[in-house]
Amino acid sequence: MAPLELAALGVAEARERIGRGTLSPVALVEACLERIGALDATVQAWVHVDAKGALAAARLAEHAAVRGPLHGIPVAVKDIFDVAGLPTTAGAPPFAHRRPDEDAASVALLRAAGAIVLGKTHTTQFAYRDPAPTRNPWNLAHTPGGSSSGSAAAVAARMVPLALGSQTVGSVLRPAAYCGVVGFKPTHGLVPTAGVIPLAWSLDHVGVFTREVADAAAAFAVLARRSVAAEPCGPPRLALAPELLRRASREVAAHVQATADAFARAGATITEVKLPGSFDGIHAVGQTVLGSEAAASHEPRFAKHADQYGPEIRRLVEAGLTISAVTYLGANRARLAFREEVLELLAAHDGLLSPTAPAPAPEGLASTGDASLCAPWSFAGVPAISLPSGLAPSGLPLAIQLVQAAGASARLLSVAAWCERQLAFTRSPGL
Repeated sequence: MAPLELAALGVAEARERIGRGTLSPVALVEACLERIGALDATVQAWVHVDAKGALAAARLAEHAAVRGPLHGIPVAVKDIFDVAGLPTTAGAPPFAHRRPDEDAASVALLRAAGAIVLGKTHTTQFAYRDPAPTRNPWNLAHTPGGSSSGSAAAVAARMVPLALGSQTVGSVLRPAAYCGVVGFKPTHGLVPTAGVIPLAWSLDHVGVFTREVADAAAAFAVLARRSVAAEPCGPPRLALAPELLRRASREVAAHVQATADAFARAGATITEVKLPGSFDGIHAVGQTVLGSEAAASHEPRFAKHADQYGPEIRRLVEAGLTISAVTYLGANRARLAFREEVLELLAAHDGLLSPTAPAPAPEGLASTGDASLCAPWSFAGVPAISLPSGLAPSGLPLAIQLVQAAGASARLLSVAAWCERQLAFTRSPGL
């Protein structure tokens, strides 16, 4: 196979070929490195590419007697995750940089399963809103989203089949939607966050980017340390909340409604639902929790280096420092009350269907886009997945979001696999 064809392989197909001995881990890593070399000067997905370390690991994998479920699979790591021996920069100025001696827990799990770390991908500063230099592979004049900008772009551009990201508000699903790939975040706390620079510990999730649901399921099984099957299920029972469609552009709302109609023709049951009354306040209380916890995380460094913080993260920390304990605790109680109220609705269906983002990726690199349709599910700590579902007239990707109740990550992946089969989205950026 040509290098581009090798680099375009998904996790499952690459692992199957490696297992049969028809694909060398070295050849796969070399193909990914060649693709990075050809494209990253324009896409700018990577902070640090560890070509020497990745090739050494691939040569060891070639002759390994014990082979894990991700044996020989190249992976990209968002640069708020520690990777032993590589710098962690967090998209921040040098005062925050460090070179850890140990892997983050999630990185260690991937390596133990046989994955090969290619390097670190760009993030917005401290995983908040100050943009990274990464560009959208579908149109370089548009944002790839944030904060997992580089991870989403690297998977979309066929530089790597699997990438780690994190989501506190919308930082996995939104860039996945903008870049036309699968983005998945499981139930909060299911994947360990040790070794990941925190933004808000009550909301931070580890997530993954792939190009197929089955590949996300394979990575999740490793990260959550459990057996997970993402085989297509029968036609699901999907909930559709008109109030979520009203928060999207006319173009995106019409696309999601048309997608729901197509799912119904394929046998799915689509039921219109109303979200609980606490939904109206979830954005405000979630932002209060986010600001307070971000301030607590950053306060020691911020006291010395406030002038070196980007404007968005600086405003967040400054506002968080003014929040009283009483206000924070009240917001957290309201957040958890929404979680409890929405769980019953989510558990009664196989998935809540909605747009992932209100519109396709905005033009320009000064913003990372709108996370408002992802935020409620991060604040509730429930599993959510974004699937590429079509192209807008502009040529940019469109996406749908599916949400499930806490603890039902595997169920959500099975539903997503059924939806993916109906969508049959196979387009890729023309790079």
